[in-house]
Amino acid sequence: MISLRRRRHLLLRLAFGCGGERRRFAFPESTAAMDGGGMGDVYGEDRATEDQLITPWAVSVASGYTLLRDPRHNKGTAFSEKERDVHYLRGLLPPAILSQELQEKRLMRTLRQYEVPLQRYMALMDLQERNEKLFYKLLIDHVEELLPLVYTPTVGEACQKYGSIFRRPQGLFISLNDKGKILEILKNWPERNIQVIVVTDGERILGLGDLGCQGMGIPVGKLSLYTALGGVRPSACLPITIDVGTNNEELLKDEFYIGLRQKRATGQEYAELIDEFMYAVKQNYGEKVLVQFEDFGNHNAFELLAKYRQTHLAFNDDIQGTASVVLAGLISALRAVGGRLAEQKFLFLGAGEAGTGIAELIALEMSKQTKAPVEETRKKIWLVDSKGLIVSSRLESLQHFKKPWAHEHEPVKTLLDAVKAIKPTVLIGSSGMGKTFTQEVVETMASLNEKPIIFALSNPTSQSECTAEEAYTWTQGRAIFASGSPFDPVNYDGKTYVPGQANNAYIFPGFGLGLIISGAIRVDDDMLLAASEALAAQATPENFEKGLIFPPFPNIRKISAHIAASVAAKAYELGLASRLPRPNDLVKYAESCMYSPAYRNYR
Repeated sequence: MISLRRRRHLLLRLAFGCGGERRRFAFPESTAAMDGGGMGDVYGEDRATEDQLITPWAVSVASGYTLLRDPRHNKGTAFSEKERDVHYLRGLLPPAILSQELQEKRLMRTLRQYEVPLQRYMALMDLQERNEKLFYKLLIDHVEELLPLVYTPTVGEACQKYGSIFRRPQGLFISLNDKGKILEILKNWPERNIQVIVVTDGERILGLGDLGCQGMGIPVGKLSLYTALGGVRPSACLPITIDVGTNNEELLKDEFYIGLRQKRATGQEYAELIDEFMYAVKQNYGEKVLVQFEDFGNHNAFELLAKYRQTHLAFNDDIQGTASVVLAGLISALRAVGGRLAEQKFLFLGAGEAGTGIAELIALEMSKQTKAPVEETRKKIWLVDSKGLIVSSRLESLQHFKKPWAHEHEPVKTLLDAVKAIKPTVLIGSSGMGKTFTQEVVETMASLNEKPIIFALSNPTSQSECTAEEAYTWTQGRAIFASGSPFDPVNYDGKTYVPGQANNAYIFPGFGLGLIISGAIRVDDDMLLAASEALAAQATPENFEKGLIFPPFPNIRKISAHIAASVAAKAYELGLASRLPRPNDLVKYAESCMYSPAYRNYR
């Protein structure tokens, strides 16, 4: 190992030996303060003061104008007088010194002046590229206000217009043209210690369909939430879009489209590219990097998850994350109204990734509670797709992921007729089709149940099966309602109802953190059940009185820590954890590992 003094000597030689340009390195004052406890600097973000071997050409030089253009270390007008002198910033900033809190206040005032959500989104993305810590401080401190901007629904519009608003690339773009070179492309990314990858092929972005290469807004947004809500360091996150073309004719004709101008690749050509990508990821980043599949088409999503969950730490948020948060909402709702999960009858509108994923996790939880085989618990769950109720007489024509839900029943064509025939206690929408929970459908649910549970989960807001106001009005305020996108509180008959949001952001940040802190090597369904139960446990009777079946979102970091602890505990129990010894208090350990956006002092 090179001593700290020797390391600094080498750095100073580098600083004054590059074409005569005077440079200086910014050394944070305390690595202990930066690490945030627990895991230490496992992501390699803050190693400037450690004694370690040095590769001179890999050293990041940060001083003067360069420091102000480095989003990870830039503090803007918050640099102190001493820092401005030491790091050659004098004259490059206005003389006023503003605290991070004052910067935050100013930026929030500016954001609120924009009337168009997409303008706010663009302003936030600009801030992320300019001052990373300030971006995450805003997002953490104002999570309820800003979440709809960096996530659904605004991110959907951003993806639709991504080519027009594109300014600076975020993440990696891998296309069919890169076949045989994917490992080389991964090595082009400047960070080596990646812990979480969110990847999409853009085929099914939210409820908006095929957006091709412009789906990059989804991985970028999801990873922002991994950091803000789950505390995973930004440098450990890598957004990736795999561009195999698009079948969206409007995009193919759009002069500003940023992706391949060809129809989507399918079959062997597609499979070979994904296979090369997955094994390049493992080769470059190791066994414990989490690969989260996002917004793949149904026909690929199930096959990719089934294939790679056996060989990689792989997770599909649309299938598994959605299922976990919805199951948590159901557990919580039943705590509020009474009854057991196994006593309910479920009807789904939508039998794609989300619908079948939710259904399977509900069946697994019922099996766990009752000790009945999952084949039996599935019989309490019915699904409606575009052709009507999924029944055994349709078995031969069904896609493989729908077949477990084909039960004995006469054919039923419409959702309304299915509600009348099945008499469900829980109605769940995951169809991606807005306004499909009609007044007659909802009123029929209300006639069958004193407290009908209605989840309209499709995103964005325009695609929601019904609104919160419709659900409460058509059930005379008796519905237990949750949605995928946010709705404002509803006043009905003198009472205010606060709709729950079954937002995946409740689950995946804490879930991912739990995998990381335990060093998990695979994702098991029992981990998803543990995450659901941990989230449901955070809802209180006080929340239920307001109609909330999920805990308040401002507490999300605390919630994520509890989810992470439960997931990690399950990983240790199943023998899938590699980080040993196991911490005594997993909640405190998870909290200690969380990224802090507070500014650091440079010496």
